[in-house]
Order: sequence, then C-alpha cells, then structure tokens
Amino acid sequence: MIRAFVGVTIPRDAAAALVVAQGHLPFGRMVPEENFHITLAYLGEHPDNLIEDAHGLLEIIDAPSFEIEIAGMDAFGRTPPRSVYAAVRPQPALSHLRKKVLRAARDAGIAVPGEKYVPHVTLARYDRDIAPEDILRLEQAVAAQSRLTAGPFEVADFALFRSTLGKHAPTYDVLAEYPLSAAAPADR
Repeated sequence: MIRAFVGVTIPRDAAAALVVAQGHLPFGRMVPEENFHITLAYLGEHPDNLIEDAHGLLEIIDAPSFEIEIAGMDAFGRTPPRSVYAAVRPQPALSHLRKKVLRAARDAGIAVPGEKYVPHVTLARYDRDIAPEDILRLEQAVAAQSRLTAGPFEVADFALFRSTLGKHAPTYDVLAEYPLSAAAPADR
C-alpha cells in the first residue's frame, strides 16, 4: 500500500521566503522546508498497482509550464485553526493542470473528490486544544503576514509523492516527476 498525492514542489528561493514567514508564527508544528509543496490531488492509500496505473496516466498529461506566485498567509479552520498556509495567487494554468491530474487519477480507478480547490503551501499545523489567548496571538501573526509574497516562479513539472506518516511529521518522497511543455495545452 502506498499513501500518495500529486503536487508541485517549491523552488529553494521561494521556500527560503516561506521559512522566514514561519519564523513569524508564535507556535505550531512547522512543516519542514523539504516538505513544502502545492497539492494538486490527494490520492490516499492504495495498492501499489493502482498507484502504478495512476503513474502511467500522469505520465501522458500534456500541459504547459507556467508561473505562480505566493501571495498572502491564511488559516484553514477558524477556532482554533487546523493549519496556517501561504496562499498561491489564482492561476488558470494551475487549475488546468489540476483538472488533468484529477481526470488521470479517476481514470486509474482512484476516487478523488472534486472539492473546492484552494492552492496553498502548508506552513504549520495545530492541535485542537489551543488556549484562547494563543489563538489570538496566532491570528495576529497571520494577519501581520497577509502581504507575504514569494516568486513568481516557473512550474516546469509536477510530481507523484509517497507520504509516509511519522511520529512527529510525515515524510514525502518523490516517486516520479512529470515535465510540462512550453506548448499550448492539449487534451489528453
């Protein structure tokens, strides 16, 4: 069984800016820099052969490279937040790529929900038992970073990742990378 997702890695210069932004958060379980990514689709845990089928379909995706930019900081969940993230500026090419990735996963037999997509890079995670005064400090820190920016940077490929749960944080390993083209998008 492989627990997997498809995503875009973050280049070093943008990741360095995100590490600086993490330093402004008063507490939380900080995501290690090497785990920064933008999820395109969470595939879940499946037998190796199903992930291999998805890999075969991801390999033939034809989509153009594009630029994206980090623009702002926010939180998922409100009282208390579940996580704090760096927001990704809306980009039609990113949405286009995500749709192709979802189609490939579904064609491989993986049930991927089509929930509202909020492209982001998770910076920190939080437990449910945060004291009210700490929630306020965290909300103030996030608001102070609302003008966070990094990039723009080019997305020239995307990847299939294995997610291995650990005692303190998951570990992400790239299983395969898929290059994007400079050509106009084409249907698979």
